[in-house]
Amino acid sequence: MTEDEARKRIGALTEQINQHNYLYYVRDKPIISDYEFDQLLQTLIKLEQQFPQLLLPDSPTQRVGGTITREFPSVAHQYPMLSLGNTYSEEELRDFDGRVAKGLEGAAYEYFCELKFDGVSISLIYENGLLTQAITRGDGVRGDNVIANVRTIRSIPLRVTAPDVPARFEVRGEVFLPKKEFERLNRELEELGEETYANARNTASGTLKLQDSREVARRRLDCFAYYLLGESRTSVTHEEAIHLLENWGFQVSPTYRKCPTLEDVVAYIHHWEKRRADLPLETDGVVIKVNNLAHQQQLGFTAKSPRWAISYKYKPENACTPLRGITYQVGRTGAITPVAELEPVFLAGTTVKRASLHNANEIARLDLHEGDFVFVEKGGEIIPKVTGVETTRRRPGARPVSYITRCPECHAELVRKDGEAAHYCPNESGCPPQIKGRIEHFIHRKAMDIDSLGERTIGMLYEKGLVRHAADLYRLTKADLLSLEGFKDKSAQNVLDGIAHSRQIPFERVLFALGIRYVGQTVAQKLARHFKSADRLAAATVDELLQAPEVGDIIAQSVFAYFRNPNRLHELQLLQAAGLQFQSTVAEPEKKSDVLSNRSFVISGVFKHYEREQIQDLIVAHGGRVLSGVSGKVDFLLAGDNMGPAKREKAEKLGVKIISEEEFEKMLNG
Repeated sequence: MTEDEARKRIGALTEQINQHNYLYYVRDKPIISDYEFDQLLQTLIKLEQQFPQLLLPDSPTQRVGGTITREFPSVAHQYPMLSLGNTYSEEELRDFDGRVAKGLEGAAYEYFCELKFDGVSISLIYENGLLTQAITRGDGVRGDNVIANVRTIRSIPLRVTAPDVPARFEVRGEVFLPKKEFERLNRELEELGEETYANARNTASGTLKLQDSREVARRRLDCFAYYLLGESRTSVTHEEAIHLLENWGFQVSPTYRKCPTLEDVVAYIHHWEKRRADLPLETDGVVIKVNNLAHQQQLGFTAKSPRWAISYKYKPENACTPLRGITYQVGRTGAITPVAELEPVFLAGTTVKRASLHNANEIARLDLHEGDFVFVEKGGEIIPKVTGVETTRRRPGARPVSYITRCPECHAELVRKDGEAAHYCPNESGCPPQIKGRIEHFIHRKAMDIDSLGERTIGMLYEKGLVRHAADLYRLTKADLLSLEGFKDKSAQNVLDGIAHSRQIPFERVLFALGIRYVGQTVAQKLARHFKSADRLAAATVDELLQAPEVGDIIAQSVFAYFRNPNRLHELQLLQAAGLQFQSTVAEPEKKSDVLSNRSFVISGVFKHYEREQIQDLIVAHGGRVLSGVSGKVDFLLAGDNMGPAKREKAEKLGVKIISEEEFEKMLNG
């Protein structure tokens, strides 16, 4: 194929795939199968690899990510991104309407209502139809250009080809994480035994600032456009501008409505107050705008917000329902989680029967009594939680809820460690949920990756007495598996093949699979890399463990205790005998100097010139050590952009010196 032929083919494929993206992600009306789409995309990828000089700026191959951005340039907004004033009552809304009427001096006006989505504002700049910048709100005057990450959002056009498109225009939109994707991400984290994301809005915000656009693409952000700006606009009303955006291929939430009167606005608010739970994303209110653009200009702005728009915020939806009882769940670490069993109640689009009570402290804070009527809310509109008690409906003589003292599964006496809110079952070798939970963690795809096994099979193996710890998996025979319900020759062989393959899994993942408390995937990699072998790790003292990157007091104590447990050591011996990998092949950073000798660092935030792992390597290579949390033992908090405020506050409180990336480089240079 000649270059001219390739140029024509790449142009045609780009246009064709972008159209299919629009039909699938914006219109929800695909006309080809996923397989056919993938074939088109693979053809384009191969052509771009063969002719990299022909890569188009709106190529759909950029949707999959791959760009690494160490620094997001700060950009001034041409039009400031102001925040809206909030109202929580119809009375305040009528006051707003009165101010609009007064400001327009008797002219007739109407409103345009849109749902206020709980996401992250973005400003999309198009020049000659091509998306050239994607700027976050920032402080309203300047924001960060995150275009590499925004290109992965498939509902955002990379090029607009309509005939009436101006040379330069700006589209305001709300980037969000759909409920189903938020739940998917949290399920993946739960499977790994790692902390879940608190809410979809914060997760979307953090995702937009990730350095690796491939990870951004994996999280499947979405976007609704809601405002059109530009000096050459021809629309007279906001409604006309919204229709323009729809015609140009932008995704606009179909929930908007033009409202001729304030009473129509109130009806719209009431209409969506209950129905909003059925939407694919979280929403917490309604945005009310004066529809006529000339009227908007006449009303103008205050220092912080437009006078022609306001946000009506819904109160958090809750319900009051009787408490039937409390059950207690046992996790793989032995942690006990109390769960409120409720009289079923309809809340935010679903019927709620159970809600977390977190721990004994929360039960005490609520002053929970047997048979109480409790208030239930959905945190972030997804996770039910008990937020209070209707004490006026408490029956006379009701007894306070007493937290259990023994494990609900094995009846061992519970323990509670100093400084921790949770109770634990200490019977790790005899408590069924802990045993099965540890084995389920062991076989997980990011641990030993034995995908032919599953929770149900582990349960059957346990009930038959065939497994009591992970090492037992390596002694299973085909006869053992054929004795299980539903197993045939092929399925039994698949399990045996999966177990055999897991013997090649590297030490880093084996260490994570062991399920040591507080040792997640990242910490396991750091420990394996630092100590090189299970024998050296098992022999390490607490002080020696603290020398490893990402390891603080809590992790060090947990790892030290794990390798002093006779049962754990016995299981390790069995796993070693089964042929698992207990030696790391990852090279340590080459020693360069001792300029950071005896100095400890905590790293937080995003850096201009380095990945975090590169900084960790530099610290270790120059004789320093990296800790995971701020404490009195830390010498420096190395602060990048977007560092969490809690770490800064704790560092300031403890007198830990906070240094910048530039100051760190000066330290390296002596």
